[in-house]
Amino acid sequence: MQTPTSLGIIAGNGVYPRLVAQSARRAGVSRIVAAAFTDETDPQLEQLVDATEWMRVGQLGRLINYFKSAGLRHAIMAGKIAPKNLFDLRPDMKALVLLARLKQRNAESMFGAIADELANVGVELLPATTFMDEFLAPAGNIAGRGLSRREEADVEFGFTIAKEVSRLDIGQTVIVKGGTVLAVEAFEGTNDALRRGGALAKSGAVMVKVSKPNQDLRFDVPVIGPETLRIAAEAKLRVIAVEAGVTLLLEKHSLGEIAAQGGITLVGRSVPLSATAS
Repeated sequence: MQTPTSLGIIAGNGVYPRLVAQSARRAGVSRIVAAAFTDETDPQLEQLVDATEWMRVGQLGRLINYFKSAGLRHAIMAGKIAPKNLFDLRPDMKALVLLARLKQRNAESMFGAIADELANVGVELLPATTFMDEFLAPAGNIAGRGLSRREEADVEFGFTIAKEVSRLDIGQTVIVKGGTVLAVEAFEGTNDALRRGGALAKSGAVMVKVSKPNQDLRFDVPVIGPETLRIAAEAKLRVIAVEAGVTLLLEKHSLGEIAAQGGITLVGRSVPLSATAS
């Protein structure tokens, strides 16, 4: 794809939106505008973009009108919205109409509908990994020591379970130990699932995070950052295994240090054949 001259960022929480802005600048994007959300988006993003419109979660009409008036043709969705804020959603009329049309109200259906609404005003929603190639997890050992046979077996087992759970659109992360599933991510998100699994394991558990089958890369791509590593260390996890080539590793420079301090091995794996079998 030819690098666009202008880009809109639909900015959720965390460092992800800032990294997208910085990477897009390095790629040659000259104008960046951000749709930011109260109590979600890091205000530091304003320093990296040319214009910012603050709004609350649910103001879909305002978001679309903002991007349309900015003359945008491309946008990226970066960063998640906290589940508690989705429950506190106060939709405007545009969002109400959209929600009424949906048979299922999950992340894929809702974000897909938003992408369609943007397309109606000429704005293409790009894959969330656009400009982010340097942050994609490689296959192999990323940080920490090698895995034992038992840990390798738990990683493969975890991939099989996580792929099935994600296929059912429940979550994309599982915590396992000794061939037993201790926790499955659901609406609460990765970090809370990690805490639950770690508490049950006491120590030495394996976390596996994958993409969904037929993942729509425009949104909800798997992401690992320093916060997840810190929580994993507190929960005394032993291994974090992610799907290579599709998982974003944010602030990679600090992940190795945090992993070393917590005695955690971070690995990227291509999906085992057993995990893709029907």
